[in-house]
Order: sequence, then structure tokens, then C-alpha cells
Amino acid sequence: MATLCMSSSSLVKLHQISPFIHSSFPANPNLLRRSFFDHFTAVNYVPESLKLRARVSLFPFFFTKSEDTESLKQELLEAIAPLDRGAEATPEDQKLVDQIASKLEAANKVKEPLKSSLLNGKWELLYSTSQSILQTKRPKFLRANGKIYQAINADTLRAQNMETWPFFNQATANLVPLNARRVAVKFDSFTIASLIPIKNRGSGRGELEITYLDEELRISRGNQGNLFILRMVDPSYRVPL
Repeated sequence: MATLCMSSSSLVKLHQISPFIHSSFPANPNLLRRSFFDHFTAVNYVPESLKLRARVSLFPFFFTKSEDTESLKQELLEAIAPLDRGAEATPEDQKLVDQIASKLEAANKVKEPLKSSLLNGKWELLYSTSQSILQTKRPKFLRANGKIYQAINADTLRAQNMETWPFFNQATANLVPLNARRVAVKFDSFTIASLIPIKNRGSGRGELEITYLDEELRISRGNQGNLFILRMVDPSYRVPL
């Protein structure tokens, strides 16, 4: 399997490498609603019977989508919070998370994420279904227990995976665009325990599709169907060339 996230064992078994709007409105929405309809009726006569219908049908048109996106993001974060990055997820949990993620993906506004500056920076992995990352068959002390990060720079087409405690492994990769939201991933270097560099160009490969992107949240899916949910932590971070 090849996705764009990395586990400690992946540095030894390279074939197991795993790639891994908010709108602001007046504090009182009635003021905006009144302003909109006052302007509308000043230009066109609207029967009273239609005004109420317009208030019911037109006003939500401007607000529902962004509000729904924010509520879906909150629902997703609450669903994954107790799941230990996915390691404690039951099949029912995985199904629920996937359903919420799919709704967010359907509402994605960034249609060409590889051309968006929102992609650039360091992201923290919050949830995954990838067993090569979760390693649930291992004792917990042999898993990556600290935070896991993934950095992407779309302008240089570089990516980097970073484990923290206890292994501190890293991997860097070149990204080859396949379309405006999918890339092939070609790992070129690994570092074990932040000390031992290994150059191994092109040995680990996979694909990654960015299915949702905004300033705070990214959802990606790997070529083996694994789901990755990440939160932006440092938009200024640059991946080494």
C-alpha cells in the first residue's frame, strides 16, 4: 500500500510506506434581511404574499452553505476527537467519520487545491484509517504516540512527513501532479530518529487526492482508499528541497 503518511516501520519496509468560510455578517441578521428586502422592493413591487415566501426561501440561500460547512467541520472534529487519531475507531466510528467527511468534500469550494496557497504549510494529522500509520496490532509503546505532521509546498511540489515522540522519523518526497487535486508521491529521503539519513530516491510511491481544503482543515484520500484528516498548524513552513 502507498499513501502519503509514514510510520516507523515504513522506513525499513518501504513497500508499506503510507502517503497520507466562514462568512461574517451583521450581529443582527434581521438588519441584513431588512436591508436586502427594502432595496428589492424599492426597485420592484413585491406583493405582501410573496415577501414572506422570499424571506423563507431567499434569505437562507445566502447563509446556509457556509453555516453548514462550519457545522460539518465542528461535527467532524467532535467525531474524531476521542478516537486517538483513528486507532480507537470501531467500524461504526469509521463509517460515521467517512459520512461526515464526504459531506464536507461535497461542499468543497477549492476545486483546484494544487493551485491554492491554502495547501502550503505544516499540517497535523488528526485522523487516519491507514494501518501503516496506526499500527494497531503493535503494543501502544511501539507506535508513534506523539503528534504526526505532514507539510506540503505546492509551489515546489515537495512534501514531508514528520513523526514526533518516540521515533522522530521523517521522510521527504517529490509530488507529481496527475490533475488539479491528485498527485503521485515519490519519496526520496528518510531520516531515522532525526539522526540517520537515508537516500533512496523513488523507492516509496503512492498517490494522494486532496478532497477538501480551507484555511484550517484538509481532507485527503490515498490510492488505497485511506482517509486522512489534517489541521493546519504552520502556514509558513517550508519543506526542504
